Amino acid sequence: MNVLSLFDGMSCGQIALNKAGIKYDNYFASEIKKDAIKVTQYNYPGTIQLGDVTKINAKNLPKIDLLIGGSPCQDLSRANKNRLGLDGLKSGLFFEYYRLFTELKPIFFLLENVIMNDSDYMIISEMMGTEPIRINSSLVSGQLRDRMYWTNIGDTYYDLFGNRKCNIPQPKDRNIMLSNIIDSGYTDRQKSRALLEGDSRPLRTPIKMFHRYYSTGFTTLVFKNESVYYEMVNMYNKGKYDDKIFSKNNVRYLSQTELEKLQTIPVGYTKILSRDRAASLLGDGWTVDVIAHIFSFIKQKQ
Repeated sequence: MNVLSLFDGMSCGQIALNKAGIKYDNYFASEIKKDAIKVTQYNYPGTIQLGDVTKINAKNLPKIDLLIGGSPCQDLSRANKNRLGLDGLKSGLFFEYYRLFTELKPIFFLLENVIMNDSDYMIISEMMGTEPIRINSSLVSGQLRDRMYWTNIGDTYYDLFGNRKCNIPQPKDRNIMLSNIIDSGYTDRQKSRALLEGDSRPLRTPIKMFHRYYSTGFTTLVFKNESVYYEMVNMYNKGKYDDKIFSKNNVRYLSQTELEKLQTIPVGYTKILSRDRAASLLGDGWTVDVIAHIFSFIKQKQ
């Protein structure tokens, strides 16, 4: 089987294929980030890198059996106040996925993206010929990560209006909490919020870190212990800050190992990079066990 992965990142798709026990002959990857390519080639030196997706000519490729990819989400994400949707330069790269999808006519395909507005959702669904399955990574991980997966893998059914639906069942809930993931310390949350590329640029001042965490929830922190956490809450609510409490010894971001665990990636997979550089790739990546769950249904058609 030949696989083409567009927007391959650090090759989470390749990890998932191996986890699902799906054998493949060639894995072609389209990626432009140097760190992502570096990590992929370190772990999977046989990967055939093709570079920029806009420059890939389908005529130069062999028969592709499985086309996968998660086109850029920045212009689609609800976290972006000024989102341009599929008209944006980044998320508009979906049309490159679709171009190769129509030219290569793969046996199987998988396209991933974020929860988006109805108009973009319908455009993608109409073009791909199916509506997606929606899976939250919280079922297989200690992370909240709600995503859409358009695919023809697995069983199919149609609604009353003739719209194709993916019938892959939800993964079994493993009941993994954030507290099961962290190597040390205390967390007041059951799950981390979704990892983001922005985790590669963390705030450095404990007070600012806590403010962002406590007021917006737009990050995940680990505290030395439960007592320290509640002391910080009490001081923060009173507007009084003690440097002995708000210190780097008492609060931290998720470690590189913990980030890997949240994406269900093998521990040490990104070890050739620093924590922050690895966080950039992990935030852009897939939760591997979700993808492996979807890939496991390929066996039913082989």
